[in-house]
Amino acid sequence: MKAQVLQSWGGRLTLVDRPRPAPEAGEVLVAVRACGVGLTVLNYMSGQLGRPETLPRIPGHEITGVVAEVGRDVTAVRAGDRVMAFFYLTCGRCEFCRAGRDALCRDPRGNLGVHRDGGYAEFVALPEANVLPLPERVPFIEGTAIPDAIATPYHVCVSRARVHVGDHAVVVGAGGGVGIHMLQMMRFFGARVVAVDVDDTKLARCRELGAESLVNFRAPDAEAQARAALEGGATVAVDLVGSEQTLAWTFRLLGRGGRMVTLTTFPDIGFQVVSRRMVLDELEVLGSRYCSRAEVLSAARLVQDGMIRPVVSRAVPLEEVESLHAMLREGRLLGRGAVTFEA
Repeated sequence: MKAQVLQSWGGRLTLVDRPRPAPEAGEVLVAVRACGVGLTVLNYMSGQLGRPETLPRIPGHEITGVVAEVGRDVTAVRAGDRVMAFFYLTCGRCEFCRAGRDALCRDPRGNLGVHRDGGYAEFVALPEANVLPLPERVPFIEGTAIPDAIATPYHVCVSRARVHVGDHAVVVGAGGGVGIHMLQMMRFFGARVVAVDVDDTKLARCRELGAESLVNFRAPDAEAQARAALEGGATVAVDLVGSEQTLAWTFRLLGRGGRMVTLTTFPDIGFQVVSRRMVLDELEVLGSRYCSRAEVLSAARLVQDGMIRPVVSRAVPLEEVESLHAMLREGRLLGRGAVTFEA
């Protein structure tokens, strides 16, 4: 089978021929139809998120495909099923896994595309627990956005920020793969959304998808524009960029009783929080880590029912994946990209 392999940290991928993997007991062999391409893959490849001793490695975790073969003891799926992949490799036994908070697993095995081979290949062997049904009406390419770029915003809105009708929200980094679905998810739960990005073309697409106001972060009066659009302060603020500048900027936009959520995990990045303001305005600063399997399935139903529109703006064959990586590095990719194995 063809596969793109990371041989060294910070290096480019190498296209290779590898034997098709055979599923072991409890595993499922998936014929990959598409695999999402986003910043998490680039951050992993660069070593910014840590450097596990797992190279060479096939990256890619936003996988959709068809079950080609099942190993011994697999009962939940069978050959021919349309499926998508869950990113985290969890134990399934700890108190967090039993409570449905999969991302907080106490004994994790790692991540797809990081600690075991991922979806930048024609076939991938996955643990049965990491294979979830892909709705019949969702195309494979659009489906790659569900298990991360759409399910992550679902987790933020439901489990962390508790978004509801009447909220006035701001999304910083709204034109990216997670951001463009975050604003849709907030709109679905009844919030008015201010979209913030550095690219006017991306902001125009945010308007089409329901953003009420647009702010270019590079404008000299960007903060004043955002504050005016928020009519004094945000009840929900989400930062998807994760720099010291954007974190502090986002926090300043909170109004009384506001909830701020950050999702980025770059080491040694922080910002100052004034405790007096936290107390007097009853502010909340929250972290949000991926999502649960149940939340992936809930997000998939929203896509199936047309409530959320996956934004996968460009799909390329496996041989051209580095062109998508270049677009990501340069900030030119709207929403998500994808590798496709469909003719």
